[in-house]
Amino acid sequence: MDNRLLFMSTRPAVRTMDLLTDLLQQAGLRRRLLDSRRLAAGSALQFPCERSLGLHVVTQGQAWVHAPSLDEPLALAAGDIAVMARGCHHVLATQPALRARQAIPMATVWAPSDDEAAPATSDEPGSSQVISGAYQFWNEPLHPFFRELPAWFVLRGDSLPRLGPLALTVSLLDEEAKQRRLGADTIVHGLLDVIFTYALREIVARSGTNAGGWSHAVADAAVRRAVAAMHEDCAHPWTLEELAARAGLSRSVLAERFRSAMGDTPLAYLRTVRLQKAMRLLSETSHHLEQVAREVGYQDAFGFSKVFKRTLGLSPREFRQRDAGEQAQPWRFG
Repeated sequence: MDNRLLFMSTRPAVRTMDLLTDLLQQAGLRRRLLDSRRLAAGSALQFPCERSLGLHVVTQGQAWVHAPSLDEPLALAAGDIAVMARGCHHVLATQPALRARQAIPMATVWAPSDDEAAPATSDEPGSSQVISGAYQFWNEPLHPFFRELPAWFVLRGDSLPRLGPLALTVSLLDEEAKQRRLGADTIVHGLLDVIFTYALREIVARSGTNAGGWSHAVADAAVRRAVAAMHEDCAHPWTLEELAARAGLSRSVLAERFRSAMGDTPLAYLRTVRLQKAMRLLSETSHHLEQVAREVGYQDAFGFSKVFKRTLGLSPREFRQRDAGEQAQPWRFG
């Protein structure tokens, strides 16, 4: 099964660009169900996820996330969703305190004895049921959205009903993971995608009230129109005047709103969108450099290669060679 995160669009052309979907598509995320198990009391799992986004869905019991980025363990109860929005090494445990001994490999359960822990029963005191998924960046994304994501973001179970069908989605995920009926893997992966996207949508909504950043910028309807135009057709030779017309603003006002929110100009943002798409094309296709250059708005491979190397530190050919050498690895952490 293709483990890329699939965001397929059936929207009519007249609809506004779905910016979040486009960001996730261009980042080339690979999905993996990391673990679905009941953790026995006193056990813990280590997740070395430096190059991934991820989430833990607690469906029964309690769990604690231990991570260097957290001042104290993050407590999770049944129904809670913890999103690791910036890849970081962490441990998921059934207790709030960890001993050094519990630095254990991912998907290896630690128990107080040296013997392998037996699976916990549904009514074992102190046990937890957790479903964990990850979305790996095949290549480090350039887009500012990913740099702005919080290290950890929690959707509490009692808040899910206000997010529409998310509570039902978590319930379905729990049921499918437990029963393991025909087609369960496909359904579980699809439900994880839904939960993950709901969580990112909520992050964008909350971040839009902050003083700056990409989410704040696109909360402005006028700026969002200009941003959407660049995402819809990054190969177009956009000028500041054209983008301002799309936004319904003067050139100076659009430039100032961009600079205030993202610390950069609209045309610098366009370069980022182009290079992010170019990275995906170099990774996922065998297109010649001339074709890749044209698809992302450059007239020739020379100009494209110059901008690419100046920004990423290596040429498109070097990038493609490095990427091809890593493609044989089904999953890469760190």
